[in-house]
Amino acid sequence: MLGKSWQRIVLKVGSALIAPDGKGCSKRYLLALARFISECRQRKIEVILVSSGSVAAGRHAIAFAHQPTPISVKQAMASVGQYQMMNLWQNLLDCYCGQLLLTHDDFNNRRRYINIQNALRTLLDNHVLPIINENDSVATAELKVGDNDNLAALVAAAIDADVLIICSDVNGLYSANPRQHKDAHLISLVETISPAIFAMAGGSHHAVGTGGMVTKLQAAQKASQQGIDTVIVNGQSASAFEALLAGESVGTLFQRQQDRLSAKKHWLLHSLKSQGEIQLDSGAVRALQENGASLLAKGILSVSGSFDKGDAVYLCDEQGNSFAKGICQYPASELTRIKGQHSQNIITILGYCPQEEVVHRNDLVLITE
Repeated sequence: MLGKSWQRIVLKVGSALIAPDGKGCSKRYLLALARFISECRQRKIEVILVSSGSVAAGRHAIAFAHQPTPISVKQAMASVGQYQMMNLWQNLLDCYCGQLLLTHDDFNNRRRYINIQNALRTLLDNHVLPIINENDSVATAELKVGDNDNLAALVAAAIDADVLIICSDVNGLYSANPRQHKDAHLISLVETISPAIFAMAGGSHHAVGTGGMVTKLQAAQKASQQGIDTVIVNGQSASAFEALLAGESVGTLFQRQQDRLSAKKHWLLHSLKSQGEIQLDSGAVRALQENGASLLAKGILSVSGSFDKGDAVYLCDEQGNSFAKGICQYPASELTRIKGQHSQNIITILGYCPQEEVVHRNDLVLITE
């Protein structure tokens, strides 16, 4: 299945493969992965590795048996395990490895996002294998991406990858949970990720993992909207990687969409967290959806959330359904005062008017785009 057009791969490996017993790093499933990475590199295919496992790898070094594990203890485990995990990959691979530890805030900030792109391109230009993980040793809940499936999708978009390969502990997406339904069958191809596809997914059953099929579908959706193919394969099966290298069909392929979002729109839609919502009247909704207009204060019905100028917000119709996301040019406190007003009245109400557009069209993306 390794497509001829796939020249840049983001490969995501989860905690269940790094530390299958939750007692430190193990080579049990990683030898086949290392061979796959090495063979891709020999074929001049660039690989970026997104590797979970720092908390699971360091769990044996920090004495804490109670559940749930506090964030401070997880951070301590991650600080121990990240070194062990990097050392393991370096020993398995006959190449230089470069470590990047990221948080959601790195993707939120446009300047840092561009720095991520530049760092990855420089590593690839110098034939260094980038190994990326969420910065679990310092990230707090509000800064976390939350799971490395979605982190891998963000990385794939940032580096303009051709395919995202997500290693799971099952063979791919099934029509139902194969552990609970004996008649469940493997779905080899998904053209569109619909609500019906999400309904097939179950949660994570593995004690050391934070994801599950739902997060893998979320990642596939993000990637496909950026024009990136996604493959979910069984990372515990060496034959799956042999099949990939042989060009054979394996796992579940989620086809890329034909139209690719621009880098800025993808960053806005998937990387920048929304801080509030703005509800619009039907005329404003129509102007944004059909005419490509900017949002003016006149079309605003209500404002919810606490956000500042420059924050991302969801734009909703009269029924409360989100249909767009954009960067707001006014803080919530001021927007509440000028909602429903003509643009020429803003300076009278606020004492100044930085710009007429509340959300400029260039800073807005329709969720259906």
